[in-house]
Amino acid sequence: MLIRLWWLIRKELQALMGNTQGRFLLIMPVLLQTALFPFAATLEVTGNTLAIYNQDGGAQSRELLERLTHMPAFTTIIPVQGEAGMTEAITGQQALLGLIIPGDFSRRLARGEPAKVQLIIDGRRSNGGQVAAGYISQVIARWQNEEGNAGKAPPTLAVRNLYNPNVEFHWHILPALVAIITTTGCLIVTALSVAREREEGTFDQLLVSPLTAGWIMAGKAVPGILVAVGQGCIVALAARFVFHLPFAGSLSLLLAGMVCYGLALAGIGLFISSFCSTQQQAFLGVFSFTVPAVILSGYISPVENMPQVFQWLAAIDPLTHFIVLLKGVFLKGFDWSAAWPLLWPLLAIAGVTLSLALAMFRRHIA
Repeated sequence: MLIRLWWLIRKELQALMGNTQGRFLLIMPVLLQTALFPFAATLEVTGNTLAIYNQDGGAQSRELLERLTHMPAFTTIIPVQGEAGMTEAITGQQALLGLIIPGDFSRRLARGEPAKVQLIIDGRRSNGGQVAAGYISQVIARWQNEEGNAGKAPPTLAVRNLYNPNVEFHWHILPALVAIITTTGCLIVTALSVAREREEGTFDQLLVSPLTAGWIMAGKAVPGILVAVGQGCIVALAARFVFHLPFAGSLSLLLAGMVCYGLALAGIGLFISSFCSTQQQAFLGVFSFTVPAVILSGYISPVENMPQVFQWLAAIDPLTHFIVLLKGVFLKGFDWSAAWPLLWPLLAIAGVTLSLALAMFRRHIA
């Protein structure tokens, strides 16, 4: 039986990589996404334009503007005249943010009174605008603290970022990229393999072969797991040696996590394929699963910020657990005891999805 299983696995691998086009489609998307994602998918805000409407012209307003011009978030400062000029700069997307300094700004600060400035954010680019507004708020708060504590010893705050001391955004992107690329590759391979058999008319022949439904499932799942591990290793190697992401954990734990995640994905892919008659339907099923899975995983926004119902859905999303595991292995140096609370949910999800897929396979046999 193991020899028959090996021949089935070999047939699947030959269908995937038996020609140049198949190998190209498996490898090139991985290389392209690895090259583009760390630079394109970033929440850092740099090189934007800040519009300034300064009605004051005093020493204090000039000091504030001097500080803002040295921020890396803004490489261009454009002065505007009047609120109409400010509206035009924001509406025409000439500037991401606009700062209005009132005419009594310097006088109020000189008298020790609070002075306000108005910050206008382009709501069409709310994410980048909020991040840049946070930068400006920090600059103003730091400057006000220095002015308000002249002649005194102001309190100091030492900030240390654990596991990412320089707040490198690549360190956040690349572990998650390993999971996302692995997800796409494994799901497509497993879901489309059964649909391809149905389109070619060989699925019924496979069901009447000496192999049982369980062995057929194994023969369809193993190539997907191998593709997932292979693609994940390519991205992990690029993260370590090209982007210089630290690797503090165990290589064996990383591979074990990829295999457990691959099992969970294979079960989902085979379950999707059990409802599909064509490869087009299977591809749409994979897409319908992947997009919500990425959103619920915590990659885009923290799971804790989601409504309770979506937090429950995130708990059964294998990507949620795998991203945390990857960051722990790369940045925190997870050992097996720390990783087990993330590994067993992957195995549980794999057990449920593979069981459901097996039940659907047996329905075709009966």
